[in-house]
Amino acid sequence: MTSAAVADTPLGRALVEEATKKSGLVWVRGTGPARAVWHVWHEGAAHLVGDGPGEQPLPAGLSDGSAAEVTVRSKDKGGRLVAWTATVTELAPGSPEWEAAVAELRGKRLNAPDAERMTERWARECRVLRLTPDEVRAGLPDGSLAAAPLPTPATTRRPVPAGLPRLLKRGLKG
Repeated sequence: MTSAAVADTPLGRALVEEATKKSGLVWVRGTGPARAVWHVWHEGAAHLVGDGPGEQPLPAGLSDGSAAEVTVRSKDKGGRLVAWTATVTELAPGSPEWEAAVAELRGKRLNAPDAERMTERWARECRVLRLTPDEVRAGLPDGSLAAAPLPTPATTRRPVPAGLPRLLKRGLKG
């Protein structure tokens, strides 16, 4: 069976579910560049939390009723397994859907500074999104899909401290 034949079948939907469940990270694109986000698979959709203090930034353009592109990577090798389009639903804090999704998300959130009050903070300051699969995209892309890294204040290289050359010189003599 070709990948084109798999796309609109129960096998294609099962592939999306299993791959997304097993991958701790998916790439999501709204209207801007794709971002890697952690998620949980719950009740037939991927759920995300973010856009609040101390939480992951969500991709631009994800709003209630919008479309998103999701690319799922292999947990083992990191390569692309499957891509699918989704309808975005923003869950209202306190709704039964929000409560169910947050119960799942809370169990997967690592290193939260306020674990005991995290759901209250999410209700006040964050967005919880449901990405419901619409269509599995068959086949691999023609190009590499490589993109420039997103801007960040993080840095790995700084100027050499002014006194370092003297310290190194002194260490060689002694």
